[in-house]
Order: sequence, then C-alpha cells, then structure tokens
Amino acid sequence: MPRLLDLFCGAGGAAVGYSRAGFTEIVGVDNRPQKRYPFTFVLGDALEYVRDHGHEFDAIHASPPCQAYIRSGMVAKDGRHPDLLAPTRAALEATGSPWVIENVPGAPMRPDIVLCGSMFGLGVRRHRWFEGGPPLQPFTLSCNHNWRITGVYGHPHGRGGAWRNGKRPMLPRDRETWTRAMGIDWMEPRELAAAIPPAYTEFIGRQLLETIRR
Repeated sequence: MPRLLDLFCGAGGAAVGYSRAGFTEIVGVDNRPQKRYPFTFVLGDALEYVRDHGHEFDAIHASPPCQAYIRSGMVAKDGRHPDLLAPTRAALEATGSPWVIENVPGAPMRPDIVLCGSMFGLGVRRHRWFEGGPPLQPFTLSCNHNWRITGVYGHPHGRGGAWRNGKRPMLPRDRETWTRAMGIDWMEPRELAAAIPPAYTEFIGRQLLETIRR
C-alpha cells in the first residue's frame, strides 16, 4: 500500500494522478482550506509537516508556490511571492524518501522531465518541470502545439472571449472547456487555474512507484 505525501496540495490535481498511477493512500497538506481535495487533507505548513512526518511516507510530491518564477509580466516581481523551492528541496532530501518537485519553466530546479498537455491529448499546454530525487528518467513524448488550446488562467470569460494563438483560434475560456481541457471535473475555476492535469502525475507516478519497488 504505497503512501504518498502531497505538499502544497491545492485542490488535488496532482494527487488524483498519483492515485491513478497506483498510490493507495494520499495525504495532502496546504496552508489554505481545500474542501474539494479528494483525499485526506491536513491544514498546516507544508515544510513543517514534511519535517515532522515525511519519513512516514513511501514518496513525496511537492508543488511549492510558482509565482516568484513565472516569466509573465502579469505577475509582480517585487518580492511579495514566496521563494520556497530551495527550502522545500532541502526538507525533502532530509526525509530519505523518494520525492518529486513540480514547478513552472524557469524555476531554479533541474528539469528532469518537461510535460505539456498536448502530450496527453489535452486542450491545454501548461508546461511544467519535474525534478526527482533520485532523478527521473527524462524520456517523454513530444509536444504538439498545433492542437487547439484554452488558457486556464485567472477566471473564465465565457464562450465569446476565445483567445487566438497566432492565426489559430483558441478554445473558449469557460468552466466547461477548462474542465475538459485539464481532465479535472471537481474543481472551481479558481482552483483549476492553479492546478496541473492529473495526466502529468499519473505519468510521473509510475516512475516513482518503480523507484519504490527497486
């Protein structure tokens, strides 16, 4: 019965992927209430929890806040967003358990694996980097950016507000489209905007389970 600790868990996009991969018990930790988290949830500080309990789990996933690393000019770079990636890595390494960190491109981490929604036939790109301890195997599928996509950011603006991707029209930005594009049917728009598709961690989770079995 492999147990996974899900740090900075949000509403559970990563957790559902790990469950589909074969993790049978998942505990999520976040400093904000997550009433739609689909597994056991603990309200608290993620780094404190992993220092106290990380050794009790077979593997650990962490998605520390990404705003400090986002390249978009829409996110303030004045120090208001926490830079927790390095302390998260140190806390994970101290547990002795296999671990994975997920974050946005450009974050100060080693991108063992880079995933895109188009690799899984999803209507969203949402590129994400994954670093593992031990390192993850880097082979992945290629992106296909010819797919029609939607932008899952902030709040949806309705069917009349579809973006354009160069000369290609994008999918609408409404909750129904976002739900299909992300492969997530239990979240509200605000939660979808912060999530990763479960397909990503289902793919990562299979590698993590092989590491545990070895």
